[in-house]
Amino acid sequence: MTAKNYEKLVKETSPKSAVFLNGAKAFLVGGAICAVGQVLYNRFEAMGFSRENAGIMVAGILIVSAILLTALRVYDKVGKFAGAGTVIPITGFANSIAAPAIEHKNEGLVLGVGAKMFTIAGPVIVYGTVASVIVGLVYYFVR
Repeated sequence: MTAKNYEKLVKETSPKSAVFLNGAKAFLVGGAICAVGQVLYNRFEAMGFSRENAGIMVAGILIVSAILLTALRVYDKVGKFAGAGTVIPITGFANSIAAPAIEHKNEGLVLGVGAKMFTIAGPVIVYGTVASVIVGLVYYFVR
């Protein structure tokens, strides 16, 4: 098989991707999640919370909501519809920790939930921890 024949075969058998439609779905769902966060933030500020505390409250609500929606299998359905729109850092990260933990709960608390919960998020946590230590040391010695 020549390279030209192979390229033709790939084009014929590959599924067609609706890039514009997928981008629009991701934009709308991701934007909706951000808009909910902003509305919550504005409400907390209006109730007298400081900017910092309002942000903490919103982060907590978004994390708990993402975990509950993951447990109820709603987050997966939204993710299939919106694609990258559900990978907004705070809700996507909560989903990436909760989904494997929920999926492997029948294997027990330690080997199931405890071990599987960090399969996706573990490298991110390790990288963040190591990077923060390095930045902290650089800051300490340069200052």
